Amino acid sequence: MPEDGQTLKYSTSGGFLSRARSVAPPTWSRWLVPPAALSVHLSIGQAYAWSVFKPALEDALHLSGTQSALPFQLGIVMLGLSAAFGGPLVERNGPRWAMFVSTVCFSVGFLIAALGVATGQYWLVVFGYGIVGGIGLGIGYISPVSTLMKWFPDRPGMATGIAIMGFGGGALIASPWSAQMLSSFGSTTSGIATAFVVHGVVYAIFMSLGVFLIRVPKEGWRPAGWTPPETTGRALITTANVSARNAIRTPQFWCLWIVLCFNVTAGIGILEKAAPMITNFFANTSTPVSVSAAAGFVALLSLANMAGRLAWSSASDAIGRKNMYRVYLGVGALLYLVITLAGDSASFVFILCAMGILSFYGGGFATAPAYLKDLFGTYQVGAIHGRLLTAWSTAGVLGPLIVNAIADSQEAAGKTGPALYTTSLYIMIALLAVGFVANELIRPVNPKYHEPPATEAPEKNIAAVPQGGS
Repeated sequence: MPEDGQTLKYSTSGGFLSRARSVAPPTWSRWLVPPAALSVHLSIGQAYAWSVFKPALEDALHLSGTQSALPFQLGIVMLGLSAAFGGPLVERNGPRWAMFVSTVCFSVGFLIAALGVATGQYWLVVFGYGIVGGIGLGIGYISPVSTLMKWFPDRPGMATGIAIMGFGGGALIASPWSAQMLSSFGSTTSGIATAFVVHGVVYAIFMSLGVFLIRVPKEGWRPAGWTPPETTGRALITTANVSARNAIRTPQFWCLWIVLCFNVTAGIGILEKAAPMITNFFANTSTPVSVSAAAGFVALLSLANMAGRLAWSSASDAIGRKNMYRVYLGVGALLYLVITLAGDSASFVFILCAMGILSFYGGGFATAPAYLKDLFGTYQVGAIHGRLLTAWSTAGVLGPLIVNAIADSQEAAGKTGPALYTTSLYIMIALLAVGFVANELIRPVNPKYHEPPATEAPEKNIAAVPQGGS
């Protein structure tokens, strides 16, 4: 792994998956790279539609809400861990290799989970979807991020929004698709297993488009008419570089870690339990929410998640990352308070507030890489981003655990409706407040952590293939 003063070296040899073979020819358009990123992120974003399978799994395999959340929780944990440990490998081997690994792991994970459901062995579902599929999530998640930032140095917030937008929008496709398959195949073990097999095969085909389409820019490439600014005019935006080893020694990294962790915890708690949550919340009203309407709610959250990733991260280019996180955390806490106070009096208030929270949740993810670039420069930003995603691993456990465990205990105590979630909502408000304070503490990085001026950024060591090669 490259550390202080060391640079990544890339070989000009290798097969189709090697980095050298994916260097773009001179005529390549950078606008072909976002579709490659989206083909992977729209697929692995299926993770956000896991709640559609929860009721069926709980009935078929006799699971509690906490147990049915395990594959999703473990998948998010493995996402963060594989991103942290795999970040240097992604930088070294390139995005094509990373997308291929992600495709294999994510698809095989579904097939293993299908075997587990068919045989009644729930541990195989947890292992397949959570561990194997989770590795695919992590490697796939970071595979296009640094590449898009290299293609779009003039608009880093927008670039990371594009890269991560698809992950938030994956459930927009997967939620109604999964619900329809459960309706067609049935909610029995055989029906769920069949749905998992179809998911694995279709996603393997779709993700392969990204493997074939992705390209990295040639050494020294810049957008036409753009030159790097010598000064930024903003205190938090540095023109220096910090290595991955030094980045984790700074208070700025850990403040941002807390910010991301608590912003994610607040959003993922709703997202993982979205379908049963809205059903439970309004169960005692004159207009209870049907199963199909709950699946539609999941799709709406996915739309908000996806839109927030592009819209809010693009806005951060104009107003700054710190100000953008003030919105995510401060306004997010207010929206949670509105949900708590409104209760089950108006479903549209619940839906609109939840969509706002999920847009901030998605925006927080998309803005994080650009925030890292502002604080630590472009040198090893992919590896730093991978390490920051351990915050997501932590949040992937905290959010669902808080919401599911409290809901299960309240249900056991005989409570129904909003009372199942009131305590969880207040906890989320408190976590967002802590995240807001952490964001306020972020200051420019001390120059003692900067790399010497002679240190080259990793992308300047990429050996180019002959002109026109792909």
